[in-house]
This record gives sequence, structure tokens and C-alpha cells, in this order.
Amino acid sequence: MNLEQHLNEITGRTYGKSISACTHVQLYSSILQLVKEQSKHAPAITGQKKVYYISMEFLIGKLLSNNLINLGIYEELNQILANNGKSLAEIENIEPEPSLGNGGLGRLAACFLDSIATLGLPGDGIGLNYHFGLFKQVFKDHLQRAERNEWIEKPCWLENTGTRFEVCFGDKKVTSVLYDIDVIGYENGVNKLHLFDLESVDESLVKKGINFDKTAVDKNLTLFLYPDDSDEAGNLLRIYQEYFMVCNGAQLILKEMKAKGQDLHRMNEFAAIQINDTHPTLVIPELIRILTKQEGFTMDEAIDVVSKTCAYTNHTILAEALEKWPLAYLEEVVPQLVPIIKELDQRVKAKYKDAKVQIIDKNKTVHMAHIDIHYGYSVNGVAAIHTEILKDTELNHFYKLYPEKFNNKTNGITFRRWLLSCNRELAAFLTETIGDGYKKNADELEKLLEKKDDQAVLDKLAQIKHEKKVELAAYIKENEGVELNVDSIFDIQIKRLHEYKRQQMNALYIIHKYLEIKGGKKPVRPLTFLFGAKAAPAYVIAQDIIHLLLVLSEIVNNDPDVSPYMKVVMVENYNVTYAEKLIPACDISEQISLASKEASGTGNMKFMLNGAVTLGTSDGANVEIHELVGDDNIYIFGEKSDTVIKHYEKADYVSKDYYDKSPVIKEAVDFIVSKQALAVGHKENLERLYKELLNKDWFMTLLDLEDYIKTKDQAFADYEDQQKWKKMMLVNIAKAGFFSSDRTIAEYNRDIWKLQ
Repeated sequence: MNLEQHLNEITGRTYGKSISACTHVQLYSSILQLVKEQSKHAPAITGQKKVYYISMEFLIGKLLSNNLINLGIYEELNQILANNGKSLAEIENIEPEPSLGNGGLGRLAACFLDSIATLGLPGDGIGLNYHFGLFKQVFKDHLQRAERNEWIEKPCWLENTGTRFEVCFGDKKVTSVLYDIDVIGYENGVNKLHLFDLESVDESLVKKGINFDKTAVDKNLTLFLYPDDSDEAGNLLRIYQEYFMVCNGAQLILKEMKAKGQDLHRMNEFAAIQINDTHPTLVIPELIRILTKQEGFTMDEAIDVVSKTCAYTNHTILAEALEKWPLAYLEEVVPQLVPIIKELDQRVKAKYKDAKVQIIDKNKTVHMAHIDIHYGYSVNGVAAIHTEILKDTELNHFYKLYPEKFNNKTNGITFRRWLLSCNRELAAFLTETIGDGYKKNADELEKLLEKKDDQAVLDKLAQIKHEKKVELAAYIKENEGVELNVDSIFDIQIKRLHEYKRQQMNALYIIHKYLEIKGGKKPVRPLTFLFGAKAAPAYVIAQDIIHLLLVLSEIVNNDPDVSPYMKVVMVENYNVTYAEKLIPACDISEQISLASKEASGTGNMKFMLNGAVTLGTSDGANVEIHELVGDDNIYIFGEKSDTVIKHYEKADYVSKDYYDKSPVIKEAVDFIVSKQALAVGHKENLERLYKELLNKDWFMTLLDLEDYIKTKDQAFADYEDQQKWKKMMLVNIAKAGFFSSDRTIAEYNRDIWKLQ
């Protein structure tokens, strides 16, 4: 049966209609079924040893187009639908985006699963099936409001496996149910994303916004990702969630091994468990518990084999992001693990006297990363500079103990989604220009460098960029109601809202530029500043930064003197789908975190691949982008990481000093609490942010502001030399191959997992 016959058979079976007679909604349902049936013909990826990637987040995005591409049937289906008077693009819009992650951590996990399957490696994801995910972001009165994000519909990609496990907590027992999503490799086999749900979950617990009874654990465990942890109940709920994930994951792993007749005493020969950040850390004591209590292992045997099986990826340099839990919380939630954690701690204390490497500190706080490092066999950072900072400073005490465990695995992105799917025009042109080898071997993008003096190639790249700006402008008009000038420079910052990512610095630049225009200094070309970000509901200053950006958009876009030259847009409910529209249209990619604070970043890689030029600090993977493209094809500003680290060590950074000695900084900061801003915004939010910048500014916004202004102005000026800019675009695309997640996963496998 050919593809058209197969789809007609499904539409006939389901709706009694032909393809041409179906609605878009009916076709979406039918194509989803088609993909599921086609993927069953793709082989399951098997091997003696398998990796289990455990993560609190899998930000997988919409799956329809990605799966069609990976199955190799996108173009054929697109043509079949067109011949029947239907639009695949319109059908794709019907699909809800799974709300299973927040930011880079979850998107990385999704890219990794894609690459594991594409490389033909046996490897499954293990996570939770959140009903409402993080939250749906709504802007009201220039403030972020959080609403529940309902995404689970029928039909959907989730398959109920019927597998159930029991999970015991201190004072209760719950039952899980396992849902699977197929992970289809590009022209390869199929792995699984295993998502555990709570059988007794009760969506009606959520009354208004995202508020719910955090103590009703037997009903709430899989409602939300990262529930508000500003109180004790929220902290406890996070531990309940994390244990629910790893207890189910451990049971699944052992069940699969037993089904294959594998010897649990040699677990490390058959399984590698990758702990993605500290959230899944409890899998280590949980496996030890099961092996000793149920499988007849001695404590020594269990610790030995688990330590050879588990590996840890560190995603942060921020001390506050390395999870620490009061021992009393663990005693309440998982009392069965506490004796094991104490045993692990005692073994560390018997061997090492340094208090900084203990698992349970003098305040009876349990350090999750310390469990991972002592009782895992690998510790990796996610960008070259990040790993070096971990070794030299943040985890130096551990590096001295276990130098052999530390290694770097610079993050990557899947080119299937971030080029072939989201920028089909660019992908088609690249195929026409350099062949399609880059789809399987991203290093082949370097062939594009041979065309850097080919005017037709340069002009076509610029034309595609313009088309993408036109598409984005239409999407923004429809979704945000703002008209964009497609001949303006599109300057884009999209990422989680956090002070260290310094959206506030970008806001201060916008104020500076606004005041310049009001003073008569017009930019040579209009400027469009685009933002997308969600702030954690309990993160007050992050909410205030969103408020400032929304206030600025109101002021700038409604000022007749300024709006012809400048627009500011913060898109609502930024997600993967929005990113797929924003990234191909970007001219300047904002990667402006304080040096030494961003572990890697992956947005920087997606922008680069799509021909944007990076404006950034020497932080995270920006450092490697800089090395690859050279000084002439990137804009780097700001203090270096070693300088920043010294400021923290000496505690000698005083933001007020920079404010006092710079009229430019003072003018921009003062505008936050000016009559003009206060007339639009809320006094409480604006004054709190103003005071934060003047009195604390923990992430040193004012330290780099003047250099940022100067460098950004230079980038805007350089854009006017279009010939030069086109070559910069070409070089960035050509050098992006290193950042394929296929390369990253091949390195994980070579150095850590060692699968066949």
C-alpha cells in the first residue's frame, strides 16, 4: 500500500471520508495515526547495553513534522495533501505542543533522544507526564499571569502501555501508569520516551490559575513541572515528584534487564543511567535500596555496581541551582532512602575529611550533586569553559579527588528540527548548493565556505532570511497584534527569564536607544527588539523584568516620534513552536549572560545554524562559537569569566559606582522609575527592579552595560554593509556543524556509555 492509499484507508476507516473530504482536524488525527502505524514498521533499536536518560524535563515540541521528516515521508505527504487541496502547514498548526519542559535543559534532552535514535543507539528517556507542564503565560496589565497549560488531547502521541508500578512514600503508597512516546531516528529505528503518570491524578485540584493543594500528593504529583517551591509544601512536593520519577525509572530498568535475562550483578555491562542535572539523583540510593532489600545484594555489592552504572551531567555553575534538601524533608518523604543516604555519607566521611565534599553537611542538609559525583562514574560539563570552571572553582574539591571522572561534552542541537523542519527553504538551498550529506554528517556544512565569494549564494541566503522575517512578521501580527517592519534589523533574545541571562541589560539598551531617538539621533535603519521568556512564578525580580519589557513595548510602540524607528515586542507564552518561527528570522542573536554563569546555551547554536550573528559575552558555548567563526563573524563584549569570578571572590563589585560615574548608565537606569514609565507601569514592580540594579545587581548588569551599548551599536552599523553581513551569515551557517547533537551523543557514547 503506498502512502496515499494508506492515508485514504485511515480517513475512510475513521471518518468514512476521502482525504479531500476531510477537515484539517480530521486529517491531523489521521496523519498522527499514519505516523504511528508507519513507525511500527521501523525497527526497535536493540543492543546488549542500553542508555537510560533520566530527566525532569523533555521539551519535545510538536512532533508531527519532525516525525514525518525522520520517517522520510514529509515531502511525499506534503505533495499528496496539496494534490487533494489541503495544506500540511495548516494541519501542523492544529497540533498542541506537549508541555513537558521549561528551557534549555528540557530542549537538550529532546535533542539528545533524537540523536540517540538517529545514531542507532539503544536508549530511552525516562521522565514524568505533566498534565499542565510549566504553565501557560498570559500578559495582563503589563504583568505575567500563569494559567494551566492543557495539552493532552485525544488523539495524541502518548500510548498507554498498561505498565503500572507501586511507589511508596513515608506515609502513603501510589500507583503509576506508564505512557510511551515513540522517538523516531532520522532514517533509522525507534526508541522510546517513557513518561510516568499518577494513576490517581486529579486535574480538578487546580482551581484558579496554577494554584492547587500542594499537600494532596496522591492527586497532584503529575499536574505541574516545577511547582512553586517558595514554601515547605512546595519543596516537599518537588521531592515527592523526583522520587516518583526515579522509583518508577529504577523499577522499569530492572524489569527490562530481568526480561532479557541479564545478571544484575553486572548491571553496568547492560545499562548506563545518565542523570540529567540533580533532579534524578535519588535514583542512586533507590537502586541500592532495591538491590539490597529485594535482590539479595550486600551493601558493598550494590554500591559498587550502581556507581559503575550512573553518570551525572552538570548543567549549572549557579550554586543555588545545585539541589540541596534538608535531611528532615527526606525523612518525611522517603524515609526508606535515608539510611542508605546516611551510609553513603559515612563512607565519604571515613575516606575524606574535607567538609566541602560531604553528602550531609553540618546543618543536616543533603547535597544531591555530591551523591552524583561520589557514586557515579562520570561527571560532565556542557561547554568547554563551563567544564573548566567546574574543575577549577565550583567543583574543584571533587576534581582533586576524581580527576578521571571529569569530562566535557559540549551541547548540541538536532538539525532535523532546527534546520530541516523550521527552515525548509534554507535546508533546500543548502542541499542544492552543497548536497544533502550535511543531514547525516553536519560537518559537511563547511563545504559552504567554498561559496563565500559566490554572489548568487550570498544573495539567496539574504533572500531566505528576508522571507523568514516576512513570515515571522505575519505570525506576530496575528498573535501579538503588532506590525513589524521587515526591513528593520531583527534583534532577538529568547530564553528563560533569569537575572544571569540579563534581559534587564537589553532593556537598558532599549531605554538608551529610545532616549537617543527622542533627542533627535535616529538610527540608520529601524530596529526591532523581540523577546520571549517565562519567569518562574515565585521569582519576583524576573517577573519585574518582564513587567519592564512590557512597559517599554507600550511606551516605544505608541510613541509617534520613535515607533517608525524602533519596535519592542515580548511574545506571549514563548515555547518551542514560537522559537521555530523566531530563530530563522533573526539577524542578531542576543547571548548576553554574565561570563561564567551560562553553562552552555543551545539557543546560540540554533540561531547560528540559521544565519544569525551572535552578540554575546565570553560565556558558555559562545566561547566555542567564537573560536569557530573567528573575530570577524561574532560580536563579543564584556568582562571575561576570570575577572567576574574574582569580583565574586573579593565581593568588590558595587553597581552604584558604575551608576554614579556614567551619565549613560544613570540616565537609562533612572528611566525605570521616571514619570513616563510609572504612568504606564506599576510603581511596586518598577521601584523594586530599580533598587535591585542600584543596590545589588548580583549578575553585574552595569559592569558590562557601556561595552554592550558600544558593541551593539557597532553591530547595527555593520549591518549596513550588506555584502559583509551576508558573508558573516554564511560563515556562521558553515561553522555550525560542530554543534550537532549527533556529535555530542557520539562523544557521550565514546567516552561515557560505551554502547555497541
